[in-house]
Formats: sequence, structure tokens, C-alpha cells
Amino acid sequence: MKLYTHPGASSLSVHILLHEIGAPFDCEVVNVTRKQRADGSEYRAVAPRGMVPLLVTDDGTTLTENMVIAQYLCDRAGRTDLMPAAGSLARLRVMEWQSFVAAELHKSFVPLNWPINEAMRRLVVKRIEGRLGMVETSLLRRSEAGPYLTGATFTAADAYFFVIASWTAFFGLPLTAFPHIAGLLEVVADRPSVRAAVAAEGRGMVSLPTPHP
Repeated sequence: MKLYTHPGASSLSVHILLHEIGAPFDCEVVNVTRKQRADGSEYRAVAPRGMVPLLVTDDGTTLTENMVIAQYLCDRAGRTDLMPAAGSLARLRVMEWQSFVAAELHKSFVPLNWPINEAMRRLVVKRIEGRLGMVETSLLRRSEAGPYLTGATFTAADAYFFVIASWTAFFGLPLTAFPHIAGLLEVVADRPSVRAAVAAEGRGMVSLPTPHP
């Protein structure tokens, strides 16, 4: 398998899962902004959409989109801890969180990359904080069950959420009002899979928080 990724982009979540699973894979870091591969060639030649992640399977099949690749990898490896069994309520809960991160949180950050004025930035930040507030409330309500989005077990949803929520540091958005999210990020950041993936591709917009004593 081969993963095409961009430092600290959402594709980092797939990179993390590959390390969690332990399957052999190659990784190529591309410049998705310039649509340029490591050797300087055109990235769209292998990825017509020009986006990451792109996974090329052992038989040459290409897959895109974080949620699709996550399901493929976890099912292929039989890792029902990362992605519960098909048809189970537990799987639907993981997919709920993946969908929330993709549609409500990930996309909310996009305008911060645009040349917007301060008034617009405040509106964008307010939306992000609103979405983070929903996650914080959920984590607070189920805090006795464990630190992760669905409880005591790290899943593909946590890998995705970790990457996107970590962008708050890059954009200067404090997590003071979201202590449970900050705690989740610390726990996930300490996983060997996360540190290996970040070391391999570079931090980009992702910062690894320093755990509190």
C-alpha cells in the first residue's frame, strides 16, 4: 500500500491508523497546495482531484476520503477496536463522530485559510468554538466511560478528531474553555502511532501538546 499525504492535513489521521494497524506501507509527502509530488512532478497525475489522503492498495486500486479509507484499512486488518463490526451500534457511533468531524468541524476551519477580514474571522471562530462546545459537552457527559469520543477505546474517529482539533493551536485558538478536549488531545498525542506519523511527514498545522504532569 502507499499513502499520499500532506504534513498536518486531515490525511494525517489515515497515516496514524496505518501505524496503529502495523501493516507495511509506503508514504509519500506531497505539497497539496501546489499539487506537487516530492520529485517535483504533478500530483494530479496520480490523484485527479488533487487532494489528500490518497491510498493506493496492493492491487493498484485508489481510494480517497478519510472515512472511506479508515473503514477499508480497519476492516481489512480486522481491527474492530478502531472500527467496530459492520452493522453494530458501536460502529455507527464511530461513524457519527467521523461525519461530525468532517462536516461540522473540519470544514469550519477552511475559511481561516482565506484572506478574510477581522469581522469574518470572528464569525468563523465563533462557529468553530460552537462545534467544539458540542464535543466538550459530550465528553463531559460520558467522562466516566473514558477519555475518547466513544468511551474507553481509541477509534478511527479519535484519530480524525485529533488532527482537526489540533489545528486550534496553529490558528491561535485557545482550548481553555474545553478541558476535556484538551485532555483527549494530550492522550492521543502520546500514542506511538501519532508520534511516528508526525515524525514521518512533518507537523504542518498539527502541534503535539505537552502532557501535564
